[in-house]
This record gives sequence, structure tokens and C-alpha cells, in this order.
Amino acid sequence: MELLGNLTFVFVAGFITALATGIGALPFFFFETISDRRNIVLWGLASGIMVSASLFGLIEEGLAEGSGWEIAAGMAAGVVLVIVAHEVLVDAEIDPQEYEEADFKKLVLILGILTVHSFPEGVAVGVSFADLGLEGGTQILGATVPVLAIFMTVAISIHNIPEGTAISIPLKSMGVENWKLVWWAVFSSLPQPIGAVIAFGFVRVAREFLPFGFGFAAGAMIYLVVSEFIPEALDLGNNVPRGGKPELVGGIVFGILLMLPLRYV
Repeated sequence: MELLGNLTFVFVAGFITALATGIGALPFFFFETISDRRNIVLWGLASGIMVSASLFGLIEEGLAEGSGWEIAAGMAAGVVLVIVAHEVLVDAEIDPQEYEEADFKKLVLILGILTVHSFPEGVAVGVSFADLGLEGGTQILGATVPVLAIFMTVAISIHNIPEGTAISIPLKSMGVENWKLVWWAVFSSLPQPIGAVIAFGFVRVAREFLPFGFGFAAGAMIYLVVSEFIPEALDLGNNVPRGGKPELVGGIVFGILLMLPLRYV
């Protein structure tokens, strides 16, 4: 019964990160468009948050639980999984514009493809809750929650906001209603609570794999930053003076500074 309660708690945390993606669509209730410059800053912010949360949170916590070799092996596995998944789905890349035009079967396929992009973030949330209910955490709704889990949930939530904006831009150009923009943004991150529950259940049952789990989540997220977030920002920079690099660097630095307190908690 306790395990079921913990799984529910972790699922809610993962679902909160998914809901945060919808925040990225909220500006369209007030503005018709979002400038490329602001988009670049948001991608930089997401990149800085992901890298710093991985380094100061997941990797440091993993080193406290196991050896550097275990962390390195986990990181390598996370990178390989993302690469292999992308290779398998290379011909199945989707555009958010397809959301509105898809039937139920197509939406299931789309959700499967989105899992490649958002599942690692869910894993990061799940493993960060490994000590849920144990001593040394913070009391939230009657549960003892690890401080790392709080920071990771907040970090992933902030990171999801620019993703929600990126998803909403092409849909807005199609004339999709604003409330639907929010729904589709949240839809894109639905694999996160599922990934969180699976990862939490795994490391809770097989505790000896916890360092590997921390490394896996960190490796996958850092690779996503390098292979997707930064290239996405640089593509947007084609229409911005100096390629948008000052905006990207500024966003990255701000994201790192935002998460820096994690290292001292």
C-alpha cells in the first residue's frame, strides 16, 4: 500500500512537469507571435537548467551513492538509448501541425515518438525520488520528499516551458485556438509522468542500480541539450543578428545561475 502511495506521489510530480509545458503556450493568449530572439533565450535557459541540474544534482548525487564508473556507464547508456531511438524513428519525425490533423491511431504513434524526447526527463524525476519517504527530506503533504526531487521537478518544469512555446508556434500559425495550444503542449510531455513512475519503481526495488539510474538520466538529458536544444536555438539564430549567440549564451548562463543553489543544498 505504501509503494502504491509513493508511485502515485511520483506520478503527480511527473504530471506537474507535463502541465508546465502548457505554460509555454500562455503567451499566445496575449501576443500573436514570439520573437526568434526570445525563443533563443528560452532554449538557452532550458539548456542551462538541464546541464546544471544533471551535473549538480544527478551526477553529484550518483557519486554519493556509487562509483564514477557506474555513473559513466549509466551516462553512456542514456546517450546510446537516445541515439538508437532517434535512428529507429528517423523516418517518423513529426511536426506539431500534424497534431490537429491526426486521428486516434496517429496520435498514439505521435505520443510514442514524443516519448523519445520527453521520457529521459521523466526518468530524471523518478530517480530523484528514490529516497521518498525516508529520513532527510522535506515534509510535503505528509510525505518526506528528498530535496533533490523538489529541485529536479522544478528544473524539468522550467525546462518544459520553451518546449511548449516551440510546439505552439506552428499550431498558432494554423489558427489553432489558444486553449488547444495549451492542451497540445501538455500532450507532448505526457510520457514524463510515465517515465517517472517506471524509473522510481525500478530504483526502489533494485537499489543497487540507483547510481546507474542517476547517470542514465544525466547522460540522456545532456545529450538532448547538445543534439537538440542548442541546434534548435542556432537554427532560430539565422534570422537574428550575430546568429543569436549572445542570446543563447545569456540564456544558458541564467539557467545555470538559477540552478546553482542546488549544489549547496
